Amino acid sequence: MVGSAVHFGGGNIGRGFIAELLHETGYEVIFVDVVDKLIDDINKTKSYTITEVGADGKKTKTITNYRAINSKHNMQETIDAIANADIVTCAVGPNVLKFIAKPIADGIAKRTKSKPLAVIACENMINATDRLRDFIVDPKNMSEDIKNDLPKRAEFGNSAIDRIVPTQPADAGLDVVIETFYEWCVENTGFKSGTPEVKGIHWVDNLEPYIERKLFTVNTSHATAAYFGYYKGIKTIHEAMADEEIKKEVHDALEETAHLVTKKHGIDKKEQEQYVNTIITRISNPSLEDVPVRVGRAPIRKVGRKERFIGPAAQLAEQGYDVKALLKGLTMALRFQNVEGDEESAQLAKVLSEQSAEEATTTLCGLEKDHPLFPKVVECVKLVQSEKK
Repeated sequence: MVGSAVHFGGGNIGRGFIAELLHETGYEVIFVDVVDKLIDDINKTKSYTITEVGADGKKTKTITNYRAINSKHNMQETIDAIANADIVTCAVGPNVLKFIAKPIADGIAKRTKSKPLAVIACENMINATDRLRDFIVDPKNMSEDIKNDLPKRAEFGNSAIDRIVPTQPADAGLDVVIETFYEWCVENTGFKSGTPEVKGIHWVDNLEPYIERKLFTVNTSHATAAYFGYYKGIKTIHEAMADEEIKKEVHDALEETAHLVTKKHGIDKKEQEQYVNTIITRISNPSLEDVPVRVGRAPIRKVGRKERFIGPAAQLAEQGYDVKALLKGLTMALRFQNVEGDEESAQLAKVLSEQSAEEATTTLCGLEKDHPLFPKVVECVKLVQSEKK
C-alpha cells in the first residue's frame, strides 16, 4: 500500500507528468513550491484536469488527492512531509537542486520509517539525482552521523524523462495540456530495499543509453528547431519544422547523434531511425504548439559540456568524426542573446562580448584547449562575435 509522495515543483511537468503517475499509483501528492499564488491555487482546488494530446486525438484525466506546501513560509511542514513520505521527486530545473537539498536532508534526518525514502530527480540533466545527492550530503546540509546512516534512510535513482509539455493556454489555471507519449526511465541499482511503486516507470540496470539517446535525440532536435526557428523569426516549433531548411538541419543533427548512440550503446540502426522519426513527428505536431523562445531558454546550460550539442559533438570528435550539423545548431544557440525574460541569454551576450573566443569556448562549453572539438567551437564563437561588431 502506498502512502505519500513529495514533489518539488508545481509547474507543468510536475502537475502534468510526475503527479499524474504518482496519483495513478495511489499516492497522496504533496507539491512543494515557493510561488505563493500557485500554492494557493493548488490548495483551493480539489481537482484539476490533464489533457493528453496524441496522434489518436485527445483524452482527459482528473487528478485528485493532492495538497501543496509553500517551503518559503512553511519549511518545518515541508521537512515533516519528507520525513513521512515514501518517495521524493522534483522537476525544478538543474540550477535549483542546491536549494531543495537542505529540506530533503533535514527530512531524511528526521525519518523513523523502516523503508528508506526513494529520491528521484526528474530533470533534463544527465545524472541529476547524483547531483542532488551530492548537495544533500554536503556537510552544510547533513551531519556526519546521518550521512553514515544514509543507506538505511534514503535510496537514490537517476532518471531520464521524456514528454513534451507545450505552451499552455493563458486561462488554463492548474489544468495541463501534455502529449500522450511519455518515457520515464529510472536506474534500479540504487534501490537495495526494492524499487518504489510507481506506475509508468521503466526500471533499467544501466541508464546511460536511455539518457544519451533521449538527450541527444529529443533535446537536440527540439533545441535545433527552436534556435533556427528563432533566428528566422518563426513563431512556433511546428511551423519551424515545416520549413524545409530547418527540417533538414534537424535531420542532419540527428544523423550525427545517431552515429554516436548506435555505435556507443549498441542500439540497432533501424531502431534508432524509427526513434528519430517518432521524435520528428512529435515535435512537428501542431496540436502541441510550442514557441522557440520557451524551448530555447537557458542557452548557457544548453551549450554546456554534457548537453545536447557539445555532449554528442565532443564524443564524436574524440572518435575522429567530422562534426558539422551539431556545430551549426550550437552556432544558432550562441545567437540566442538578450531575449526578453531569459536571464541566461543576457549572461550569454555578456560572456561573448567580454571574453575572447578561446576563453568563451571554455567558459560556455567546458572544452579543454587540447580537445579535438575545441578549435571548431572557437570558430563558431568567433563567427557569432564578429556579427556583433
